Amino acid sequence: MKHIEWKAPLLLWVVFEGIAATLWLVLHNPFYLMNFSYIGTGLALGVLLYLNRRPAARNVTQWIIGMYMLVYLGLMKGENMQLEGFWYYLFQGLFEAAVIHYLIAKIAGPLIFGRGWCGYACWTAMVLDLLPYKTRCAPRRRWTWMRYALFVLSLLFVTALVAFRVQPLERIMQWSFVIGNLLYYAAGITLALVLKDNRAFCKYLCPVVVFLKPASYFSRLRVTCDNTACISCGKCRSVCPMDVDMTDNARSRPHGTECILCLRCVEACPQKALKC
Repeated sequence: MKHIEWKAPLLLWVVFEGIAATLWLVLHNPFYLMNFSYIGTGLALGVLLYLNRRPAARNVTQWIIGMYMLVYLGLMKGENMQLEGFWYYLFQGLFEAAVIHYLIAKIAGPLIFGRGWCGYACWTAMVLDLLPYKTRCAPRRRWTWMRYALFVLSLLFVTALVAFRVQPLERIMQWSFVIGNLLYYAAGITLALVLKDNRAFCKYLCPVVVFLKPASYFSRLRVTCDNTACISCGKCRSVCPMDVDMTDNARSRPHGTECILCLRCVEACPQKALKC
């Protein structure tokens, strides 16, 4: 009988159920029980599939969670889950929706799981990962300033709306989510095709990375290398979509905070020298 790895997925599911129950009881809103139970189940399923060597396990998780965030929360429920939504709810003094999402997935959470959000739940990346350029085909560009510019523009946009009391503000935020996502997809696909790199948007343009990078530096969950087993074949570097040198265990390794925990390097290593 084939052995099934289930302990890690079960633990992950229990953690999310704990978060779901806590937010439900503290905020007296059953939505959070459903929301985090769904996300936890999706993540646990993805880990279960991966540990049991099922193909496309990560992509399955991306679509389960990404479509929920994009279609159900964003389009059907009218919640702006983009960066603008975070600023909007923050300025309103409301601890809900995008504020909770950002705190857990993109500000505090990365201290534990780094940029796992980017690899397993991002609704922009779930589409970009379907494109043919799994790793970059050209030298990396010095374009990271664009993400900081977009971050500042997002903040200024919402600040102006609130400061000048533009109405109807709720409706504007809903439309900004729709239009913003269309622009993100257009920019992401264009960059991927021009630079022949599916993850070019993540490397140069995504403003959320401004939140993700500082905490990701201290992430507890990270890929490390057993240098006594490594034969320096370079296979891990050749398959990494984010250009991380996994043979370097230093937290300051080049592009180290950009690891999305896709674990393609772990799978490619012929010596099994990499682990997460």
